[in-house]
Amino acid sequence: MSNIKSVCVYCGSSPGNDLAYAEAGEQLGAALAAAGMKLIYGGGTTGIMGAVSRGVLENGGEVGAIIPSFLVGRETTKAALTMFTDVTVTETMHERKHQMFERSDAFVALPGGIGTIEEIVEIMTWSQLGQHRKPMVFANVKGFWNPMIAMLDHVGSAGFIHTASLMRPLVVDRVDDIIPTIVNAIVKDDEGNPSVMAKM
Repeated sequence: MSNIKSVCVYCGSSPGNDLAYAEAGEQLGAALAAAGMKLIYGGGTTGIMGAVSRGVLENGGEVGAIIPSFLVGRETTKAALTMFTDVTVTETMHERKHQMFERSDAFVALPGGIGTIEEIVEIMTWSQLGQHRKPMVFANVKGFWNPMIAMLDHVGSAGFIHTASLMRPLVVDRVDDIIPTIVNAIVKDDEGNPSVMAKM
């Protein structure tokens, strides 16, 4: 039985220029539902964010939507939020990100923009600083994250990453492989708690 109960998904509130991005979102949502894992995400109902949440709901899964009040009307509407039974409206982005972190056992970055990049980089930073050991995954749909991976390699080779084993995310090309990769990355600590990323 998996120790992963909930997965945070970072992704774009826009669909991007390739249908494959939203399709990957729906596919991941369906896979989360099938695995009995709750989606924790930013509450948007447009773009890839909307695709992920639809994929979960249409397959009988659970969603935890966390959105700051100033984004209601931009990334979703009050009416659209009624589709979720678990909705948290925060005052700030910092509160949103903190709650998403606290409520998640793993993190997945689908294609997205500056906000998506900022969110997954923050999670990587916290891991490097020893604040968590939860799996982090780049869903590398059609090579979307290749430039980011190259950048991380560059930063490391330039001597600015000294604990790479703690912050290096897993890179998964196929959406079907995301959940098995997360599950396989978890081992238990001495007290039986999910702790260490085994394949980092």
